[in-house]
Amino acid sequence: MKRKTAIAAFVCALTMGTALSGATQAQELVFKPGEDDRFNWASYEALKGMDLSGETITVFGPWTGADLELVEGMIAYFEAATGANVEYTGSDSFEQQIVIDTQAGSPANVAVFPQPGLAADLAAKGLLTPLGDETRDWVAENYAAGQSWVDLGTYPDQDGNSGYFAFPFKADVKSLVWYSPENFEDAGYEVPETMEELKELSEQIVADGETPWCIGLGSGGATGWPATDWVEEFMLRTQSPDVYDKWVRNEIPFNDPAVIGAIEEFGAFARNNDYVDGGAEAVATTDFRDSPKGLFTSPPKCYMHRQASFIPSFFPEGTELGEDADFFYFPAYAGKDLGKPVLGAGTLFAITRDSKGARAFIDFLKSPIAHEVWMARAGFLTPHKGVNPDAYANETLKKQGQILTDATTFRFDGSDLMPGKIGAGAFWTGMVDYAGGKSAADVTAEIQENWDALK
Repeated sequence: MKRKTAIAAFVCALTMGTALSGATQAQELVFKPGEDDRFNWASYEALKGMDLSGETITVFGPWTGADLELVEGMIAYFEAATGANVEYTGSDSFEQQIVIDTQAGSPANVAVFPQPGLAADLAAKGLLTPLGDETRDWVAENYAAGQSWVDLGTYPDQDGNSGYFAFPFKADVKSLVWYSPENFEDAGYEVPETMEELKELSEQIVADGETPWCIGLGSGGATGWPATDWVEEFMLRTQSPDVYDKWVRNEIPFNDPAVIGAIEEFGAFARNNDYVDGGAEAVATTDFRDSPKGLFTSPPKCYMHRQASFIPSFFPEGTELGEDADFFYFPAYAGKDLGKPVLGAGTLFAITRDSKGARAFIDFLKSPIAHEVWMARAGFLTPHKGVNPDAYANETLKKQGQILTDATTFRFDGSDLMPGKIGAGAFWTGMVDYAGGKSAADVTAEIQENWDALK
């Protein structure tokens, strides 16, 4: 969670900052029912069958600042349709406070987890309420790559029995490559559709006397984290999802040949002097916030930059997405039968204090309208197959949403699922060492030694 918190802090610094927010106040509906045909108003009308007049539902989550207004705007439709009163509170100390609240027996009815590992810990202590087979089966059927999302919310309970505890809502996509359409057009390059084509394009750019990639691992005390995303991407493109899962749980050692191979796939880009702006030695010292700026210089310092959906926050002021900058899916190998995996993150809703209203609120999250009214504003992606993609606020979000719904496999950021001393520690520093020339075998052996020391 440390890495994710650090990134969130960077982005929030550009917007409104973070602080403990108060309870939700009743809001006007941003989009009036029946007045915009992008929305599934039938799903809104169906909510009126829930009579929750006089019912108060408390929700606690990580959203503050600009996101507070967005989540409140979504909740307003549930309140208007059902008569319920929903009190949402957000905090940038959510991870610490939810543990305190649940252990004290005084949590909100519903909690919004930005990390599955924390939800799993609370489920194992008997502090979450199972959502039931019906909700589990609904997710499997109605979300793209549905079983991936079911697995994300399935954990052992206090007796060691597997149960479905957490409903995924609001996703983020990491499997993106950013580029300048004008630069591609001027050079005659086409967007690659396979990993083989991406590597061929990289070679062609070098042959043309140019540099294909900008890569930066710098992030202050979190230096190294961007490389973990690269490795996770290649784990999903060279190994089956179950191998990825075993790696994340340390059921295969960190120095397994599969992991070494994924790191060396990253090295084929990052440790190639011809491939990276500034040469391989600049990778570890270039700040990740500065690294994409090479796309926009004249002439360009690089042609491609792999990074998650948040990175436009660090593009030069005035950059127009879709014109000055665009993205494509970080592709899979055509020669491997592994489908279209997507790496990302997201939030999960769980019941921390059971009530009729809490269960009704989870059912609300299944409705297309709950997704669409947030899609139409900002910062929201969903794997829900029943929503109207035209509801997205802009073409950039719509394209990212399409990548999510085209996915055959979705996996959560692996380093964020590992113990903090590994995923936000030894893995980071190990990748810096690797970028500096240390072998993948030596780096992974040291990371595994650190993991063994935790046992």
